[in-house]
Amino acid sequence: MAGLRIGVDLGGTKIEAAALDGSGRVVARRRRPTPAEDYERTLAAVAELVDEVESETGCRGSVGVGIPGAISPKTGLVKNSNSTWLNGQPFDRDLSRRLGRAVRVANDANCFAISEAVDGAAAGAKIVFGVILGTGVGGGIVIDGRVLEGADAIAGEWGHNPLPAPTDEERPGEICPCGRRGCIETWLSGPALVRDHERATGRRWTATKIGEASAQGDAGAEAAVARLEERLARALGHIVNILDPEVIVLGGGVSNIARLFRTVPLLIAPYVFSDRVVVRIVPPRHGDSSGVRGAAWLWPE
Repeated sequence: MAGLRIGVDLGGTKIEAAALDGSGRVVARRRRPTPAEDYERTLAAVAELVDEVESETGCRGSVGVGIPGAISPKTGLVKNSNSTWLNGQPFDRDLSRRLGRAVRVANDANCFAISEAVDGAAAGAKIVFGVILGTGVGGGIVIDGRVLEGADAIAGEWGHNPLPAPTDEERPGEICPCGRRGCIETWLSGPALVRDHERATGRRWTATKIGEASAQGDAGAEAAVARLEERLARALGHIVNILDPEVIVLGGGVSNIARLFRTVPLLIAPYVFSDRVVVRIVPPRHGDSSGVRGAAWLWPE
């Protein structure tokens, strides 16, 4: 078990821990519900999961944690978390004291991106943009195998930029949970797809059902997914113009709509300032396990 890395994916509803051996193989895995709205119990649950996977492997490892938010470089406290009981807390320092070792904490989208960049769908690529299209919209940037966090730990937060080139029908846009109006998150998240479909059809379906119905030829669902694809192409076009990544990996529940990987690459060209578009837009290799694997890879040594 030399080189054991432990990753923890701290989500709003569940916490998962996994131990990776030196080759990146998962050798132990545990999960439990997140103690919502309770910071101390959340800390205890993470520490207990680490203890459990170490007991199973018989080895002490490094610990990395992916959280829905970031550690503020200014205050050292969690910010921007939709698991609001984490906000304003010194999570990394508190967990480090409980475990008796240094821990590394990163945004969950960053963990997704590093997982897919190290040994996933973007392995070998120099610049990778990892996208989460789920309850919210997040992103992570990996350059030369390292997460780019940025000066204020917000690199990759494209979901809280305005939707590019909005049409008259898209202005001024809905109010985002961040307080601004017309953010990408209000157009490309799972709840956004549900709202868009309901506005057009009067039917309140889940994002999963909309994706399935579009594949079966339902006209309303097909139109909603087509609007999603065109907006996604616009939003990703801006990312390509700024980062020029070799690979964009789409994760999260909305990315389970398989046709996105066929159509969006065809739609993105008008929004990219180049004579060609070489970026590959791909699904994740590790699926739902990317978050916990990426947290483990926060310790690359």
